[in-house]
Amino acid sequence: MYHRQQLVGVWHRSEDLGSEQFSEFAELKVDGTFIFTFYSYNLEGKLLSQISEVGDWGLVGDIHFTITNGEIEHDKDYPADRCDEQNYHAYRVLELSESQFTYEHIVSGEKFTLKRVSKTGNPC
Repeated sequence: MYHRQQLVGVWHRSEDLGSEQFSEFAELKVDGTFIFTFYSYNLEGKLLSQISEVGDWGLVGDIHFTITNGEIEHDKDYPADRCDEQNYHAYRVLELSESQFTYEHIVSGEKFTLKRVSKTGNPC
């Protein structure tokens, strides 16, 4: 059994996509909101793009879910289309420890592993 407090904090993952590097920082706040920031870099380390998603998250049993409410790009806020099913995601938690969070998208089967950067927030 997993507890939502275990997810509160900042998590990171990165990936080599061949022609560029991808990095994600996921901040899961104790109040149930999130900020996910995605970075793409070229092979020389130059930042190509930075986009943040904001929304709500939760954990019920071994199901982690997110609801995207908006995006931030170039310091401009864009509200999410609440009718777009791509703004709603559910994941099965495969591992959740003090240092690692591995989960699988319920629909696509895509797996992600994030490492804890910091633990923040007060217990509810």
